[in-house]
Amino acid sequence: MSDIADFTASELWTARTTLQERYGRPVEPELADCELRLDKDSAEPTSCPSLFWHDGGCNFVAFKIAENRFRCQFFYQIDEMFGTGVEEFDNVGDCILTLLQIQADHDAEKKGNLPSRI
Repeated sequence: MSDIADFTASELWTARTTLQERYGRPVEPELADCELRLDKDSAEPTSCPSLFWHDGGCNFVAFKIAENRFRCQFFYQIDEMFGTGVEEFDNVGDCILTLLQIQADHDAEKKGNLPSRI
């Protein structure tokens, strides 16, 4: 059991609004709980409230790791997981917006529409 509070009504509104602006239609993220290792020095996972949605063959997850602290990732399959390069965010809107931008850039790069960052 975790002491991390669920997403607030304000955080959920921000998430839904950000997703609607991105996709041009309402997107209802699924509420879930995910286990994450929050402490790199510990093997003990922590249950974290999470938001999950799927679009265009890609899965997205935003994790609430503490009050006003969020992480995120996107993945296509279990062996194709990607982060944003940002360890954590202090705002769920910035977290989701960055996640969507990085995934869009990744998708464009895969299709040959952007130069590689490497």
